[in-house]
Amino acid sequence: MAEDNQSIVTEFTLAGLTDKPELQLPLFLLFLGIYLLTVLGNLGMIILILLSSHMHTPMYFFLSSLSFIELCYSTVITPKMLVNFVAKKNVISYQECMTQLYFFIAFIISEGHMLSAMAYDRYVAICNPLLYNVTMSYQICSWMVGGVYSMGFIGATIHTLCMLKVVFCKANKINHYFCDLFPLMEIACSSTFVNEIVLICLSAFNIFIPSLTILGSYIFIIVSILRIKSTEGRSKAFSTCSSHISAVAVFFGSAAFMYLQPSSVNSMDQGKVSSVFYTTVVPTLNPMIYSLRNRDVKLALNKLFQKKKFHK
Repeated sequence: MAEDNQSIVTEFTLAGLTDKPELQLPLFLLFLGIYLLTVLGNLGMIILILLSSHMHTPMYFFLSSLSFIELCYSTVITPKMLVNFVAKKNVISYQECMTQLYFFIAFIISEGHMLSAMAYDRYVAICNPLLYNVTMSYQICSWMVGGVYSMGFIGATIHTLCMLKVVFCKANKINHYFCDLFPLMEIACSSTFVNEIVLICLSAFNIFIPSLTILGSYIFIIVSILRIKSTEGRSKAFSTCSSHISAVAVFFGSAAFMYLQPSSVNSMDQGKVSSVFYTTVVPTLNPMIYSLRNRDVKLALNKLFQKKKFHK
């Protein structure tokens, strides 16, 4: 059977973070440690919230959902990256690559919208405390979380379907440590014009809409906090928001740097550094910046330790 000038690619080679052999083992150990911290932190947070009845509130419902999202997209990326550090050839099949791309996009979009849902929750708690239980009822929170996941999987489906129509031939080395949109489009044989338009439109929507929601929420929050007369009250209100703001800045800053640049301007080497932040660093930091300074979390941990001591 005669073939076209294009041969179908059945597997890709991942360039990884570095091509220097002496750095492979140190980086493997570094990212293994980071991944173990990510799993321990996020899984521990989910279990702690489930076991602690006083943490069954909208704020911790969203936090447990955020931890689940971060655990998932970190698991989609990091284990394969760890294998590539010690493997002789960093190979990933076409099917595995598209699957990784799909779930990574789904969870990364979901995180952005989850952060905006958490900002809205803080806005209602600080600006309309008397209506908080009505506005943030379990049913409404469930609908919000369902909407967050829907946005993620719809976006992932659109991106992946567009990528499945792209033809890959001859060049099959992806200049990245996982299957992402820009590196895949860079080695495509066919036109990626539609993919780029879809990428710009969906990235703008999934970055600007949550960003505007977060910004709007915090403008009202800051105004409300400034009206609080006691210094202690202001400090307490600000402390509940500071962790969220820092997580938002790291996540959206790195995501915008990666995805809101024209492909001609975007450097894959710079993109790798940016990707490391939101695929490995952010999922590790968030359980700490959201919880270690939180009184409810400390109280829940103390209760669990006291129960263990009592049973012994």
